[in-house]
Amino acid sequence: MAIKMKKQRKLFCELGPTAYKISVFKECRLKDLDDLLHRRRFAKKHRTENLPYIWKADTKLILRQLHGVDMRLQQNKATNLRLAAARIDGLILQPGEEFSFWNTVGSATAQKGYLEGLVISNSEMKTGVGGGLCQMANLIHYLVLHTPLEVTELHHHSDALFPDSKRRVPFGTGASIFYKKFDYRFKNTSPRPVQLRVWVDDNNLLNGELRGTQPLKTKYRLTEEDSYYKQEADGLFYRNSKVYRLVLDEGTREVLKKELILVNHSKVMYDYDLIPREEIREA
Repeated sequence: MAIKMKKQRKLFCELGPTAYKISVFKECRLKDLDDLLHRRRFAKKHRTENLPYIWKADTKLILRQLHGVDMRLQQNKATNLRLAAARIDGLILQPGEEFSFWNTVGSATAQKGYLEGLVISNSEMKTGVGGGLCQMANLIHYLVLHTPLEVTELHHHSDALFPDSKRRVPFGTGASIFYKKFDYRFKNTSPRPVQLRVWVDDNNLLNGELRGTQPLKTKYRLTEEDSYYKQEADGLFYRNSKVYRLVLDEGTREVLKKELILVNHSKVMYDYDLIPREEIREA
């Protein structure tokens, strides 16, 4: 006797484009209501003149040749990042104010000039308008991790989507964003203003700086330890590691504190043949 499988009911947002837009609108309003109820103060004012001291600066390559990814999407990403940078660059956070990626950038729509880029949805690579803005959130988060400022909202990509080719920062320290439900936020917990500078230069490099009115007395460094791949009982490979943040004295470089900030256990989503054999742990 054949057993009939019960058909899984679709979510409302899966019923079509209109239902999807209604669902996104609902999520945005719920986020706004929560912010209002908690009386969060978001930074809104910009300043073209630099605050005098660079707390942390970094540069990211935009046009990366990723395995299986159309280079056109990377070129479109550069356009999307330029548009987002124009909304963020020069933002001043007064003491107690928060940076919100989506409250600052706004929705990324074709009407605003955003192009089709690479997006990650339910651990799958897809294309969508505004794709690639995660790289901006990644950069800002990396800057913040090198300061005493407080991250107030962060969502990680749960899976290992690409090989580690030419990686300069510890795995898993990026940020996942999706308008407006998944935001990236940090708070100025210092007693003085801080400034966020971001821009895309003529060489298609994404640049960022966090600046203050006084120099920091401590420095910060990220380190990844116990990194390996392992095939588990489900037959799938997982990328494992621990990421620490070291707090160092500015003058002596003595390690004052070692903080565990992330434990990675991420499903590998790319071709297993690209996993370095020497990094696989058998048992």
